[in-house]
Amino acid sequence: MPKQIVNALEMNAFNLTTLNGYLGGLFFYYALMGAIAAGLWGSGVIAGEERNKTIEFALTLPVSRARFLTAKALAALTLSLAFVLVTWGATLLTIQPYDPDGDVYAYLARLMLAMAAIEVIFLTVGLLAACALKRPKRAGSVVIAVILTTFYLSMISGLDERVDFLKYLTPFKYFDAAALLHQGGVEGVYWALSAGVVGACLAGAFWAYNRRDVLI
Repeated sequence: MPKQIVNALEMNAFNLTTLNGYLGGLFFYYALMGAIAAGLWGSGVIAGEERNKTIEFALTLPVSRARFLTAKALAALTLSLAFVLVTWGATLLTIQPYDPDGDVYAYLARLMLAMAAIEVIFLTVGLLAACALKRPKRAGSVVIAVILTTFYLSMISGLDERVDFLKYLTPFKYFDAAALLHQGGVEGVYWALSAGVVGACLAGAFWAYNRRDVLI
């Protein structure tokens, strides 16, 4: 394969004949699948109320919009974490015939923690999109566009050192499977960036939802 493609997919970072290498190679796609699911859940918990014409009843209940939005966000978070646990459990069952050792279990745990972090980031992005857009039904499309854009940026950042700075713009690079394998963890700057993105999205979502007119 061309060197650029190998670098973009980080295929040179893993030995695919080992369990750890195989799991690391798959993580790119695990993360993308989880990000899409979480992003759509994050946007759907708000957009679904207006799409199903139940938002008028929901907002007549004796609860504030902030509490309503918090409950919705926690519901989406529960789904996202359940998705991670199901993926984790299914992967554990799949690798049993190959006699995994403690290193494999530890690496898989780090990958699943990274997957959960990516899901939380895009869940809040979806929540912000649904709260900020005048037509929340479009939030799902916006979230998918953001996810795919950041996914491609993560690949492009590996093509050449001159575009390495792009890794700071995509959560898929914050939690890099190769770094989790060879360095045993995620750099503090990426945790800080993740916390900043999540915090900004949540603050923006609550601010926007408290101030916008709801479509009935």
